Amino acid sequence: MSTINHEELEPIEKASRDELQALQLQRMQWSLQHAYDNVAHYRKIFDAAGVHPSDLKCLADLGKFPLTAKQDLRENYPFNLFAVPMDEVVRIHASSGTTGKPTVVGYTQNDIDMWADVCARAIRAAGGSKRDKVHVAYGYGMFTGGLGAHYGAERLGATVIPMSGGQTEKQVQLIEDFKPDIIMATPSYVLNLADEFERQGLDPAASSLRVGMFGAEPWTDAMRKEIEARCGMDAIDIYGLSEVIGPGVASECLETKDGPTIWEDHFYPEIVDTVTGEVLPDGEYGELVFTSLTKEALPIIRYRTRDLTRLLPGTARTMRRMDKITGRSDDMMIIRGVNVFPTQIEEEILKLKECSPHYQIELYTEKQMDKLRVLVELAPKYDQLSAEEKAAVASKLQHNIKSYIGVSSSIELRQEGGVARSEGKAVRIVDMRSR
Repeated sequence: MSTINHEELEPIEKASRDELQALQLQRMQWSLQHAYDNVAHYRKIFDAAGVHPSDLKCLADLGKFPLTAKQDLRENYPFNLFAVPMDEVVRIHASSGTTGKPTVVGYTQNDIDMWADVCARAIRAAGGSKRDKVHVAYGYGMFTGGLGAHYGAERLGATVIPMSGGQTEKQVQLIEDFKPDIIMATPSYVLNLADEFERQGLDPAASSLRVGMFGAEPWTDAMRKEIEARCGMDAIDIYGLSEVIGPGVASECLETKDGPTIWEDHFYPEIVDTVTGEVLPDGEYGELVFTSLTKEALPIIRYRTRDLTRLLPGTARTMRRMDKITGRSDDMMIIRGVNVFPTQIEEEILKLKECSPHYQIELYTEKQMDKLRVLVELAPKYDQLSAEEKAAVASKLQHNIKSYIGVSSSIELRQEGGVARSEGKAVRIVDMRSR
């Protein structure tokens, strides 16, 4: 396990709240004006709401401005939200577009430089330095994960191993041969890597990796403990999304590991009520909303992330933290009137030593009723349980899900490899319900 790297922090990381808020106000006024002057969509919705950038006199005034949703990006596909001419856009990324048109984001050279800076800051906060080798197993391409992590590690001066996702057997070989210090990947994928280490007769905890920076999907503290125990590394939460910049919007600090610190000098956070959109005070759970303070190509104003969390005071840094994501409002399953998140099921699975972290939730309809089935792999050392012992494990998990979450479920225990693996973001929910 690692110890914190005490290299000099940036002045803004040590600034007082008053200094930080003065900078935020100045930058927020610029960002609102930049969006209003250069993006027809923002001018239209600001005017319709009866607000103007000059109405922002204090940070709390941001709540007067309209929210932005993913649908707004889709309706302005591909480039109508860009605030600069195309000859100033040096890169384009996009979401996968699995539920409609992809959301397209653009970057000026200044945007790319800022992104590299915040990713470098995140890696340094995780204990990284220019002396480290960083194995990037996020996907490259239109997804922001790979290149965001890559540029951040390069900006820090570290050695980058641009592996991308997939080729799990080769990943293990290169980790063994190149001996990287840090890995950046989704948490579900690093568990796939741990399985592959063991399949090859290797101990994942004996590898050179001392820190893992994991994001792109919600994961629990139980998952953190599983990764740290199996892989012998510190598991650090890094947060981001393409519409705001990509990875590096927030990241945990190694010395506290108590939720990602938001790099508030570039990204201003709010928590709003998921139904009313009303701004909630720090400490209350709701939907995370971000306003970019320095982005040029795609300024984003009060963007609804759909991620559910709360804002907490800073600890290792002056800037505020976000609690672990409890789920996404669009990942919430409503089963016979009960709101359920995959992370709640995951916590119950990981309480049982016989179960592995590889699971999938199936939703289906039977006799006009919604049903929930949990497919979960047995941990390798328990895959030879008798039928009676398996039935006891399934019954216990079923009981715990009912007791702690409030929904009935059926449990299907499978052998190792029996649940579909992901080489990127894990697919946790398969919805087969008839509608």
